[in-house]
Amino acid sequence: MPEREFARQPSLDPIKFRDPDVTAEGERRAVVALTRLKTLWFNTGSLCNITCHNCYMDSNPTNDRLMYLTAAEVDAYLGEIEREGLPVEEIAFTGGEPFMNRELPAMLAASLDRGYRALVLTNAMKPLHHKRPQLLELFRRHGSRLTLRVSMDHHTRGKHEAIRGAGTWEPMLEGLKWLAENGFSLAVAGRTCWHESDEEARRGYAALFADHAIPVDAGDASVLVLFPEMDADLDVPEITVKCWDILGVMPETMMCATSRMVVKRKGADRPMVVPCTLLPYDADFDLGNDLASSSKVVKLNHPHCARFCVLGGASCTGD
Repeated sequence: MPEREFARQPSLDPIKFRDPDVTAEGERRAVVALTRLKTLWFNTGSLCNITCHNCYMDSNPTNDRLMYLTAAEVDAYLGEIEREGLPVEEIAFTGGEPFMNRELPAMLAASLDRGYRALVLTNAMKPLHHKRPQLLELFRRHGSRLTLRVSMDHHTRGKHEAIRGAGTWEPMLEGLKWLAENGFSLAVAGRTCWHESDEEARRGYAALFADHAIPVDAGDASVLVLFPEMDADLDVPEITVKCWDILGVMPETMMCATSRMVVKRKGADRPMVVPCTLLPYDADFDLGNDLASSSKVVKLNHPHCARFCVLGGASCTGD
C-alpha cells in the first residue's frame, strides 16, 4: 500500500539481546526495579476483529495464543491488590480487541466498583458497538473514571487504512464520535511511522477532532499518545547501565517501574504476570502467577525495551 512510509532499517544483529545480564559488547545490561505498582494491565485475549500492519501483538481474527481472561480471574487479582495493600490506582485492559471478550463489562464493573480508574484500549469498531448498553450503564455509574483510548493510526483515512485495512476508517470514527457524544472520557493513540513532525501530526489530529466535535486535546501527549514503531527484527542499540546518564533518562520513568500485566497463554492453567504490555509471549520475562512475586527487577533484554521505552520515551499508560 503506497500510503505507508516506514523508515528502512537494518536487521537486528543476532548477537544482541541474548544474555540477560550482559550486552553483545560485554557491558552490564540495564535493569528496572518496580518502584510502586501504579497500573495493573489485563490482556483480555489476543483475538482481534481486524489485522493491522506491524501489530506488535500479532493480533488478528485467528491468533488465540492468549486466551480470554475471565471476570473471575480478574477479580482474583483485584482481591490480591486489596489484601496486600498495593498502591494500584488504575486498572487497564488491552488485547487483541478487549471488547471481543464478552466478560469485559463485568471486569470493568469490578474494577470501577472498587474505586480504581479504568482504561480500555480499543479500535472502537463493531465489538465495542455490541457493548454500548453496558458501556452507557458503566458511564452512568462511574463517569470519567472510565477512559477509552481509541486507536487512530493517522489523522487521514488513507494512512489509517494503510495500517488497519480498507474500510476501517468510518467504523472507527463512528465509534469515536458515539463515545464523544455520550460524554465518555477519551484518549486517542496514533503512530509516528509517517514522515511528519510531532507538531505536524498534532495539528492534523486537532483539525480532525475539531471537525467532528471530539473533545481530545491534540496538544496533550497524555490524551493523544503517538507511539513509536516496534519491530523486534530491526536493529536497535542495547541499553546498558551507562545509558541512563548518557541519555538523560531515569529508570524509574520506564513503564515496568510502575506497571505489570496479566496474561493467560493458550493451554495454561493459570494466568501469568509479565512486566508490561509489550512482552506478552516471551516466557523469559515471566514474573510468576501472582502480584507478590512480580516485584522482581526487569532486565531490559528485548528490542522493545530499547526502541519503545528507553529510546522512544513511550509508555502505554500515557503518563
